[in-house]
Amino acid sequence: MTATEPDMAAVGRSDAPRFPAGTFAPAPRPAAPLPMLLAQTRLELTLLLRNGEQLLLTMLIPITMLIGLTLLPFGDFASPRVNAVVPAVLAVAIMSTAFTGQAIAVGFDRRYGALKRLGATALPRWGVIGGKSAAVLLVVILQSVLLGAIGLALGWRPGILGLLLGAVFIVLGTVTFATMGLFIGGCLKAEVVLALANILWFAMLGIGSLVLVRDHIPGPVHTLARLVPSGALTEALTQALSCSVDWFGVAVLVVWSAVCGFLAARTFKFT
Repeated sequence: MTATEPDMAAVGRSDAPRFPAGTFAPAPRPAAPLPMLLAQTRLELTLLLRNGEQLLLTMLIPITMLIGLTLLPFGDFASPRVNAVVPAVLAVAIMSTAFTGQAIAVGFDRRYGALKRLGATALPRWGVIGGKSAAVLLVVILQSVLLGAIGLALGWRPGILGLLLGAVFIVLGTVTFATMGLFIGGCLKAEVVLALANILWFAMLGIGSLVLVRDHIPGPVHTLARLVPSGALTEALTQALSCSVDWFGVAVLVVWSAVCGFLAARTFKFT
């Protein structure tokens, strides 16, 4: 019998001394939900802000549209032009970030195995989706503040109630387009997502612009344009910033978000 065998036997006995809990560190345990969500949100936000294509979609294009449509004589807008341009550009910015950028990012994360590796960690599925959605919402808030500041410099003067109503519709529009992006990016191949997301972006941009020229198009065409998320959000933001609520636009956005959210939950794949 060696010198260490009695000690090993003593350790295995039920009457062996035990150390109180917390004596040694680290103490492995599952992370709380909130720290996990915050960590994933910080990661997704960093990736969004470092992506040059994302910055083009989320910042440069909307800012260029806002300044150009306000200062150049394009379109037949009521004076002051900036009052009609700001809500339209906000809708484009939300669509760019929450839909196109989100769909492309999710599609290529699946292609390169990033989501598969996240799925193998202790981070639950809701943490992945929640982190991406929270990062998108933070970017949209940053966009709204920046575009609003530029609008103020160009002569835009909204009321306090209009700003509060506009904030509500910005959140609703972000949720709607984010569910659309998660649906497309979570079930199609990355190359298909890239092409489809950009095609839909241009299509919805054109449809949304029809809402601004309601006096020059037939009534049924204007109504059909408002059934598309971009048209519904543009009209809802326009009315909200004028201190009124477009309940038709609210219904359209809620239906689109519910349908796309349901489809995203059923079809989302990590690979």
